Amino acid sequence: MKVSIEINGTTVSEEVEDRTLLVHFVREQAGLTATNIGCDTTACGACTVLLDGESVKSCTVLAAQADGHSVTTLEGLHGDGGDLHPVQRAFRDEHGLQCGFCTPGMIMASVSLLDHNPKPTRQEVRAGLEGNLCRCTGYHNIVNAVMNASGQEVQR
Repeated sequence: MKVSIEINGTTVSEEVEDRTLLVHFVREQAGLTATNIGCDTTACGACTVLLDGESVKSCTVLAAQADGHSVTTLEGLHGDGGDLHPVQRAFRDEHGLQCGFCTPGMIMASVSLLDHNPKPTRQEVRAGLEGNLCRCTGYHNIVNAVMNASGQEVQR
């Protein structure tokens, strides 16, 4: 079947098998590899993207379901001139990453969280990122990064 998905502002049209997952379409057909494949079971969130502005785990969405829709990946967050998105900048500034494997999914989930709740409490940040796992950190710096991106005080 042929699907057409707008990814980061560019339409990608390709023939795919009915069972092709969005994460594979993004990585293999669109060539955007920041969206990671971590588990294929929705447990880790490394594959999180924005589908029509909503945070989704792309390992649970078929490419056919995204046909005609808009997807934003980590590569699509940068501003004009390549400036980092405020959430990307905050993750860098607050050391909200270690190995970096979960970072694209964490950032995409954080962008969605802040779109829905621009001034979350620390507890709301933790609840909002509950479906994204990091195996390297204790989440303290990740929560600080989201608080920083929202313009709120971080805990040292």
